[in-house]
Amino acid sequence: MSSTMPLAPSLEDEVAPDTAAFYRRALRVLVDAGVPFLVGGAFAHACFTGIRRSTKDLDLFIRRGDLDRVQALMAEEGWRPELTYPHWLAKVYAGEDFIDLIFNSGNGLTPVDDRWFVDNAEADILGVPVRIANLEDGMLSKAFIMERERYDGADIAHLLQANAERIDWPRVLEGFGPHWRVLLAHLSLFGYIYPGERHRIPQWVMQSLLDRMAAEIARPPVQDPHVCAGTLLSREQYLHDVEQLGYVDGRLTPVSTMTPEDVATWTEAIPSRQAEAPAHAATLEGVPR
Repeated sequence: MSSTMPLAPSLEDEVAPDTAAFYRRALRVLVDAGVPFLVGGAFAHACFTGIRRSTKDLDLFIRRGDLDRVQALMAEEGWRPELTYPHWLAKVYAGEDFIDLIFNSGNGLTPVDDRWFVDNAEADILGVPVRIANLEDGMLSKAFIMERERYDGADIAHLLQANAERIDWPRVLEGFGPHWRVLLAHLSLFGYIYPGERHRIPQWVMQSLLDRMAAEIARPPVQDPHVCAGTLLSREQYLHDVEQLGYVDGRLTPVSTMTPEDVATWTEAIPSRQAEAPAHAATLEGVPR
C-alpha cells in the first residue's frame, strides 16, 4: 500500500484524557529517540477503515532487538515495563493504563522484521506524527486470531472492503506463504459477506489460491504427520487435540518460532486455565500428602 494513501482520522475522542496523555507522551519519547516503531491495533484499523472504537491499549510493533532500549526509555518516564510473554509481547504500565509492545504474534508466526518497516503510511496519532503498520502485515496478524472469545475475521473483511484495490496482493500472498488456506478462507468469507463486491478481490489472486487447492487435492495422500495446526488459530480450542488425542502442536513445528516453554507459558495464561487452578488447589486442601 502506498505511503501517500490518505488515512481516515484516528482515535482522538475515543480515549480518556489521562490515557491519551500517556499514549501521547510515549509516542513522543520514541519519536524523539529515533526508535523505529509502528502503530497498529485499533488506531491503525481506524486509519484504514474509518471504524472508530474505544480501545483499552495502544499497540506498537517493534523489532525484538529494540525491546531493551524501548523498555529503558519507558522506565525513565517512571512507567513500569514488563516482558509479559517472551516469545511475542511486552507491556508498559502507567497505573492501570498500558501499552503493548509487539515483536511477534502469539502463535509465533509473524515476527516483526525489517520488511514491516517498508513504505509505511504516516498518520497523526494523538497529535504525534507516526508511521502505521502496513495493512498487509495487519491482515496477516489478524488472520490467525480465531479464539472462542475473539475473532478478528470481521476486521479483515472491513480492511478488504475499504482497501481491496490498494492492497499489495503479491506481498499478501508471500506473507501467508504455506498458510495460504487461511487467506483463502478469509477471502471466501469476504465474498459471502459482500456478495456484490466479490469482484474487488483480483481474479488472479483467487485463481492462484484455487489452483493451489486443486493441485493439493490431486496429489496422492502423503504419510500423515499427525499435526494439528489449529493451535496456530486458537491457543485454547485445540488443546484437546494435542493434550488428549496425541496430535503434534502446530506451534512446535518449524513454521513457528515458539518453544515448548513458550507454549506452556501462553497456555497457562488462558483465563479459563487460571480460573481452574485455584479451584483445583481448593479441592486439595485438607487432603493428606
